[in-house]
Amino acid sequence: DPGFPGQHTTTTTVTTSNTNVQTNIRYDPSYIKTIPGMLKCAQIIMNLLIFLSVFFSHYSSTGQLSFMSLICGLGFWFTGVLLVFYLFHIIEKFFKVPWLKIELIYGGLWTLMLLIGSTLCAAYMGYAAAFGVITFFGYIDTVIYGYDCYIKYKSIQNGEIAQGERQVTKSTSQVASPAAY
Repeated sequence: DPGFPGQHTTTTTVTTSNTNVQTNIRYDPSYIKTIPGMLKCAQIIMNLLIFLSVFFSHYSSTGQLSFMSLICGLGFWFTGVLLVFYLFHIIEKFFKVPWLKIELIYGGLWTLMLLIGSTLCAAYMGYAAAFGVITFFGYIDTVIYGYDCYIKYKSIQNGEIAQGERQVTKSTSQVASPAAY
């Protein structure tokens, strides 16, 4: 029959992964030298700078600066706790928790909120220099959180875990069989 092919090809893909983690809690300062570690340190510093800039401003009671103070205060503590978790390998101890997804959601929310807060402050830069300083630091913090969020997204796409090692092996085989009689 001319409507049927002369042969049939079957493709099989097998994906296997091997996860290696050490579940003991230990201090390891080498995390700070990695890109995610440096980004967390930069986020903490920027959050602290923005929080202090708002705190010492005469306009700290305005809605825009109160919003930035709230975002950066919470961001400082949440990112600080995450940094401590990575430094002491608590993330690795609880490797079954979807840490990368948690950080992706957190980073995405903070990127959006910092962008909104910085833009609100930018509208008032003509009133006081504090608004300009907070806007500048806010946009830098937005970029840092956004880049960290992008790294987390790529890690999730590659099937990685937050801390420890996961080796993913993919094997593909194709079998061509003749047409049935």
